[in-house]
Amino acid sequence: MSDDQEPFLEFSEEDMADPQIVLADERYKIIGDILSDAYKAGKEKWTISDMLDRVFLHKYLGIPVFLVVMWAMFTFTFEASRVFMSLIELLFDWLGGFTSQIPIPWLASLITDGVLGGVGFILTFVPPIFFLYLAISVLEDTGYLARAAFVMDRWMVKIGLHGRSFIPLLLGFGCSVAAVSASRTVDGEANRLTTILVAPLISCSARLPVYVLLAGIFFPAYAGTIIFFLYIFGIVMAIIMATLFKKFLFKGESSPLVMELPLYQLPTVHGSFRHMWERGVMFLKQAGTYLFIGSLVIWVASSFGPAGYGVPIEQSYVGFLGKLSEPIFAHMGFSWQIVVGLIFGILAKEAVIQSLSIIFAVQGTSGLHAALLGTMTPISAFALMIFVLLYVPCVGTIGAVKKETGSWKWTAFSVTYQMLLAYFIATLVYLIGGLFIG
Repeated sequence: MSDDQEPFLEFSEEDMADPQIVLADERYKIIGDILSDAYKAGKEKWTISDMLDRVFLHKYLGIPVFLVVMWAMFTFTFEASRVFMSLIELLFDWLGGFTSQIPIPWLASLITDGVLGGVGFILTFVPPIFFLYLAISVLEDTGYLARAAFVMDRWMVKIGLHGRSFIPLLLGFGCSVAAVSASRTVDGEANRLTTILVAPLISCSARLPVYVLLAGIFFPAYAGTIIFFLYIFGIVMAIIMATLFKKFLFKGESSPLVMELPLYQLPTVHGSFRHMWERGVMFLKQAGTYLFIGSLVIWVASSFGPAGYGVPIEQSYVGFLGKLSEPIFAHMGFSWQIVVGLIFGILAKEAVIQSLSIIFAVQGTSGLHAALLGTMTPISAFALMIFVLLYVPCVGTIGAVKKETGSWKWTAFSVTYQMLLAYFIATLVYLIGGLFIG
């Protein structure tokens, strides 16, 4: 190497694992050296970003502000979507009136109860999902979401998680598969495994239709607050389980999150709605693919039994499956129909209410409202929401855990602990809550 050539940077083995960080450090070092020579600091001048950060990033105010923002977001999501949900419900009721007149009974049942009662019913809950994505997009575009990550990072480090763990957990609000996959950016095997195991506890958008339906039926005056509580409870359970995992299973160093906070800015209508549309379309694609197939499977299982087609629902294959599993959940007030919904919910959380709509053979939310009110109490409904929050999100998440851990052992552990945690906490909620709500 000649003297006029720039010397090569010497990288340790650890640095080679993440050369982007080394390059970024060197870049900022050079920038710092140039600034120290060329810039003379003048009188400090406060900007709007500085003033807002004094509140949003405050040691004690940061968390309460974050909770208020989250509560406002979920209340907006629920209230703003009501009218659109009613319009979509009316549309499918109108379509169901036509399809039910088809002269071939099994075809009329397939289209009316299977397709419109399954996928059509799920589409009723598209508005709250789109409004949730709109609210998240607005928070992201204003620059607040980055501040929320910064505020929560302090708690991530305190419980022993890597600072970067909050990014996958934040993605969990949209999709658990994306959250688990993003855990690969977390440094350290112990930190990465812990993040993978707790990421499914964060409420994804697929759980939102279940929350909206049950909270709207059993707690109509406090539906937004109930949904907000469930999202926060998911975060709390993730923190508790991460603490336990770090204490008893994985022990490793934690480090804070290093990130550059963007300036605050007004979100544009075009940008926010574009982000909402892109994320919402992903949900619609799911409803149009595997949820459609799931509807057909559930309809076949609920229409056929050992005696053939047209048997009563209790004598169908779904009825046998539900009644076989019902004793395990009977102490929480879950009927066999609810149990079947939870079983199909392992495929995808949207399938919980999708299967309930088909099993009860009702059109629209009003029909399912009456059916659920006849089989559940408010505390049973609340225990059900807790169970849906904590048990395995979907088969896609199970596959993502296997892919990221490369181990069937950790995959089985992830599924088992989530099922046991959901069962234990939901039982506890039902027993304790029953003393107050009944």
